[in-house]
Amino acid sequence: LVIEGMMMNKRIFVLYTGGTIGMCQSEQGLRPDTALVSEALTPFAHQFDFDWWVCEPLIDSSAVTLANWQDWLAIVVEKLPDYDGILILHGTDTLAYTANMLALALQGVNKPVVLTGSQLPYNAVNSDAPLNLATAVASLAWEDWAAVAIAFHGQLFPAVGSSKVSTETAEGFANWHFGAWARWSAEQGWHHKRALPAATNAEWCVQTWNPQAQVACFYLIPSLPMAYLAQQIRTCTTPTMILQTYGHGNAPSEAVWVDAIRAYIERGGLVLNISQVAQGCAAAVYAQGDALRTAGVINGGKCNIETANALLTFACGRADAAAYVQNQLKQWNLL
Repeated sequence: LVIEGMMMNKRIFVLYTGGTIGMCQSEQGLRPDTALVSEALTPFAHQFDFDWWVCEPLIDSSAVTLANWQDWLAIVVEKLPDYDGILILHGTDTLAYTANMLALALQGVNKPVVLTGSQLPYNAVNSDAPLNLATAVASLAWEDWAAVAIAFHGQLFPAVGSSKVSTETAEGFANWHFGAWARWSAEQGWHHKRALPAATNAEWCVQTWNPQAQVACFYLIPSLPMAYLAQQIRTCTTPTMILQTYGHGNAPSEAVWVDAIRAYIERGGLVLNISQVAQGCAAAVYAQGDALRTAGVINGGKCNIETANALLTFACGRADAAAYVQNQLKQWNLL
């Protein structure tokens, strides 16, 4: 930013939700802590002015709820007009789930919203946190891009399609279908750049979800009796359901469970079929998948579980739920 010939620091709003990045050791194991606030971003203070919002309480991201997401979205929407970008520090377990929710909520957003975390606490030996923070901050230094993104291990990923893929290495996230928008290192800066969504002056709106939204999820394995699964579906009371099936969205065609799926849809339920495969695509390819399609199941294309969860959370309670999901699948290039 330049005002009357003087270079001004960018203003970044930091939402600290908790997670490993700021944890310290306790008798019970790692727990969230506030010490991170005083040190994590000081290496970048010459370039940015950071304002922190420390959530109370800080949480392990495996405890995230719809209420947390609502609170965080409200904070982001309130603060975004006054800042050049948003940095969200988040635990890695559900970081991709949160990123997908924000991406759907903030469609057309006119500033960058970047999430990061780490596999090891900031002060741990060989922690990946400094690199992840540097990657996130470097992305916020870019001009003229706007989207919800994940910065991790020297890469910037689009939120939609991203997943946590490792607990064992620093390369904790990937986006199997859409890849990384760019890579960063202290030595090279940004490289392998691709086109990012451009910032515009167009009006953008916030999409919200029903606070009572409920999504069921069933993961198929060959040893799972279809009669047992059929019974679970017949008694399922959630308005939406994810099926994680094989390959291109294939599944057993036994009448007992296909009939249960059909009955669930006939009483108003919405079923989204996604592939278990990390780089899978649920589509009308094999005859084996026709029974589900005929029953009224929607094929989720390239949807991963994180994106599917966000789509159905937003779809809950909508009169046009099926049309909404189909439209979003096309809009995000998932089909």
